[in-house]
Amino acid sequence: MTERELDQKLAELDRLLNDPETRMDAHKVWALLAEISRPALPATPRSRTA
Repeated sequence: MTERELDQKLAELDRLLNDPETRMDAHKVWALLAEISRPALPATPRSRTA
């Protein structure tokens, strides 16, 4: 997940939790939390076999 995607997900989570005009959607909150808490996989270069 890129830094931009993380920021977007955090902003959406903040809106869901704190905006009184937004209906609480528990499923969406848990889904966002699961995505945010998932550890990023390190970028590993592919080994070249010839």
